[in-house]
Amino acid sequence: MTVERMLPTDEAYELLGLTKEIADGELAPRVAKYEQEGLFPRDVLRTVGRAGLLGLPYPEADGGAGQPYEVYLQVLEILAGSWLGIAEAVSVHTLSCYPISAYGSERQRKSLPELLGGDLLGAYCLSEPQGGSDAAALTTRAVRDGDDWVVTGTKAWITHGGRADFYNVFCRTGGPGPAGISCLVADADTPGILPQTPEKTMGLRSSPPAQMVFDDARVPLDRLVGAEGEGFRIAMQALDAGRLGIAACAVGLAQAAVDYAAGYARERIQFGRAIAEFQGVGFILADMATQVSAARALLLNAARLKDAGRPFTVEAAKAKLFATDVAMRVTTDAIQVLGGAGYVSDHPVERWFREAKVLQIVEGTNQIQRLVISRSLTRG
Repeated sequence: MTVERMLPTDEAYELLGLTKEIADGELAPRVAKYEQEGLFPRDVLRTVGRAGLLGLPYPEADGGAGQPYEVYLQVLEILAGSWLGIAEAVSVHTLSCYPISAYGSERQRKSLPELLGGDLLGAYCLSEPQGGSDAAALTTRAVRDGDDWVVTGTKAWITHGGRADFYNVFCRTGGPGPAGISCLVADADTPGILPQTPEKTMGLRSSPPAQMVFDDARVPLDRLVGAEGEGFRIAMQALDAGRLGIAACAVGLAQAAVDYAAGYARERIQFGRAIAEFQGVGFILADMATQVSAARALLLNAARLKDAGRPFTVEAAKAKLFATDVAMRVTTDAIQVLGGAGYVSDHPVERWFREAKVLQIVEGTNQIQRLVISRSLTRG
């Protein structure tokens, strides 16, 4: 199926063409094995990085590709259609580069070419075991001791936990509430940073999250990103953009499910006819395709607002909410179209169904997105 996309430049067309080649040639042949065996695809991510896909929306002067978010999100969609784990990794890494790119000191920013070039992989340490959605209540603490911050606490649900080369660590350097939170960037080999056993997840088994324990980890004072007490604002701004990344992943996953279900329905013969010819199936496919198109439109609208420098927080919440709910519905319907065949691992729709669920949770649950949207409507 051909998906119509709005592309600002010929360069963008070429970039999406390259992404499709990588998705078809490097990702699609490997995804089943890596997901089944729980293998982290670091080698594949290096290939993606060498192709320039790990720093797409950042300025070329910093080592990025200088692409609009509208284009970057379409790259994520293509990647997710072949392997959600890779698309999510690209999204999380892009999120992890934001603090230094937007708030880093001149010395910190010198590391951007290495971060954006794909040699290093980032992680984002915000959530905690007792504080997921309530990020402002985090308890991980950093105290000054000589030339270091000494960090103590536990982070939870960290994508690339134990795999990343650097970690953005949001921790409390002051009093309670958002104003007491700061952001540090720590190297993975810092003594006292202790990755825990990865979680056993229902989907995304090639990239399960893990808890990260900080046991008196000493991070140099100059690794503070932005001003002390500015961490919560940095975190929320990064998540606005990160939610667009997750929405793009959801659109890509859902589009793959539509394409696969439609192809199966054209070939599956029952009562002497392809099941696609029966309205009971055809109408399901029509609804699936319409929902995906609507999700993509919401996503690209939010991206264009961001690219234009206009407020996009609420539109990002809408896109994340709608696109991930669509991914859950569409993958469920894809299984129904395949019938019993959809319930077995011979076909990828059961994996997409399992993967779609997590997209409703990460980067702020969909209940949090509804809260963001409703508050924008009820506040004067």
